[in-house]
Amino acid sequence: MTGEFGARKLSRDRKRFRWKKTKYRTRVLQLKKKKDPMENAPQARGIVLEKRMIEQKQPHSGLIKCVRVRLVKNGKQVTAFVPKSGAISHISEHDQVIVEGMGGSQGGSVGSMSGLKFKVFKVNDLSLEMVRTGRKQRSTK
Repeated sequence: MTGEFGARKLSRDRKRFRWKKTKYRTRVLQLKKKKDPMENAPQARGIVLEKRMIEQKQPHSGLIKCVRVRLVKNGKQVTAFVPKSGAISHISEHDQVIVEGMGGSQGGSVGSMSGLKFKVFKVNDLSLEMVRTGRKQRSTK
């Protein structure tokens, strides 16, 4: 409806049809915050449940070393990537780790690693890189 007195209907229709747009709906209903296991935090502490390997997406081949982590703050389980070669050998079950986001587009996965949104960067309050290179000794509990 267009015309001299059509403004009210046009603005009302705009408001109604905004709900068809996915970005508007997710922003207003705060769906991203509700779904996010980290609850909008940059990092989270968790306990390692198991080690596992995940195959890469095509065209790459190889196994990605990961750990399954239960977050302390809410009990949710996430799969976290263990970066660099040989780092997985320094992590064992029941270790306390700190995970952070991988930095993919819109909080998603990076490259050929399907479904991996988080990475491990600390093990038992020691930097994984320091333990891996041998600059710090991992405590044995």
